[in-house]
Amino acid sequence: MDEEAVPDEGTRAAEHNEANEPHQADRMPSSSEEAAADAARKDPAVAGDPADVAEHYQEMTERGARVEGEGRI
Repeated sequence: MDEEAVPDEGTRAAEHNEANEPHQADRMPSSSEEAAADAARKDPAVAGDPADVAEHYQEMTERGARVEGEGRI
């Protein structure tokens, strides 16, 4: 596709109106989600072990370095 898409005035107006509307969640959290958030706020260890997070990050970094095919950057 060599042509650049240029939005028309209707699209620009709709985007402007949407950008100026108040933002809100699509739904309120469930009671179990609220309880999990409260527990994580009181004790960060509930949210997950930092060592597990670091290990997962390292694993994903190594996996990304070895990726081949369509997903390769």
